[in-house]
Amino acid sequence: MGLYSKYILPKVVHFTCSMKPNMYQRRKVVPLAEGLVLEIGIGSGLNIPYYDVGRVEKVLGLDPSREMTRIAESSASTVPFDVEFIELPGEEIPLESQSVDTVLMTYTLCSIPDTGRALQQMARVLKPGGKLIFCEHGAAPDPKVLRWQNRLNPIWSRVGGGCQLNREIPELIEIGGFRIVDMESMYIPGWRPASFNYWGVAVPA
Repeated sequence: MGLYSKYILPKVVHFTCSMKPNMYQRRKVVPLAEGLVLEIGIGSGLNIPYYDVGRVEKVLGLDPSREMTRIAESSASTVPFDVEFIELPGEEIPLESQSVDTVLMTYTLCSIPDTGRALQQMARVLKPGGKLIFCEHGAAPDPKVLRWQNRLNPIWSRVGGGCQLNREIPELIEIGGFRIVDMESMYIPGWRPASFNYWGVAVPA
């Protein structure tokens, strides 16, 4: 891991992901989580304050970056439920099959190298009746914006820790073994190439 990835990138990601429009999106989806929750890409813990303490038993926060989870630990200490950190990527979920009630994923799918494998792992660990709650930025519906996403993506991914601007989020979720049962999408305020959001609920297909 280079100096940029270790010391600078975590602060950049924390800053950009904590902007007001993104936090407003988190407030829409995080309270839907319930029971034993697996949060994929918990990062710096920006979702932690939005969990409904009356519905959540425990949160398992998966993230490969120790630098990010170090930031999250301060938020975890302020909530009345347990938060346990697992320092592994989304493709490597070390949990038993059918063991969690909810998988939560916000602004994470853009940077997972093998999205198919990661989503299959998420489907595997969900209990019968469990759900995937997601909020992601991705490919814009407007051809002009999408062209800019495609042009900028190679540079953006290098400086953004592998973040991809142009991923087809609904398609990836369905290819990964889920059926989307509720979804909304729109541009949120911000830089147009990174501001088209998809959010909703999916269940194992």
